[in-house]
Amino acid sequence: MEPLLGVKIGCLFALLALTLVCGLIPICFKWFQIKVATGRHRRVLSLLGCISAGVFLGAGLMHMTAEALEGMESEIQKFEMQMDYPYGELVISLGFFLVFFMESLALQCCPGAAGGSEVQEEECGGAHVLGFHSHGPLPSPSRSPFRALILLLSLSFHSVFEGLAVGLQTTVAATVQLCLAVLAHKGLVVFGVGLRLVQTGTESRWAVLSILLFALMSPLGLALGLAVAGGDSEGARGLAQAVLESVAAGTFLYVTFLEILPRELAGPEAPLAKWGCVAAGFAFMALIALWA
Repeated sequence: MEPLLGVKIGCLFALLALTLVCGLIPICFKWFQIKVATGRHRRVLSLLGCISAGVFLGAGLMHMTAEALEGMESEIQKFEMQMDYPYGELVISLGFFLVFFMESLALQCCPGAAGGSEVQEEECGGAHVLGFHSHGPLPSPSRSPFRALILLLSLSFHSVFEGLAVGLQTTVAATVQLCLAVLAHKGLVVFGVGLRLVQTGTESRWAVLSILLFALMSPLGLALGLAVAGGDSEGARGLAQAVLESVAAGTFLYVTFLEILPRELAGPEAPLAKWGCVAAGFAFMALIALWA
């Protein structure tokens, strides 16, 4: 076996194992279930959720959006088109409005889905138990399953392309460097996904299945990269991939700004601590972007 092939196969299993472990930790341990938490435990989980929100924000802006814009720019230049128009930003915005339209259509067809729920009442009630008051309603939990699905789909697209990039590397050093960068930010992101699934009330079996499917995405992309490494690698990095990455980035930004951040920042308790946790999560992802 060639050394490069052996390293890539090792990266494949490392991506699969790390994603499964980090994603299943919040699901398998009841300590992460915010519904049954009270007092200090609940505040710690809230701040942990803010850190994951910062990780998602950093992943969306510093990784997915940046890579999508870079891909669109390189592909547009191949067609010898003028870059005066922001094509990348346009496709990302289309991804944002696509999910916005799908959710609005679902709520229009099922008006009852826009109403309140027992989960929302419990969360608001929990705030009063802790001695806090709410400045406004939390994001409707009825939308959380849909937005959780969109979150997983957008991250899955991105994970496939990350694995593809690792599989297309031509040297051992470049493969290891890129794989370590992917592992560093993917571990945090998938932990945040698992935490998000738990805190939105997803059943354990569906949460585990979601993490399992998500864990297979990067190895799938890496396997595809291995399959095309001997041929024309540019064919795997065409305009279609750039467009898909941009749409995925737009959908991810929609979920981050309209679901994750509003839910974590809804309560008025410890606003500076929440800001610090969100900033810390974002800063870590920005640091990883130096090597990604």
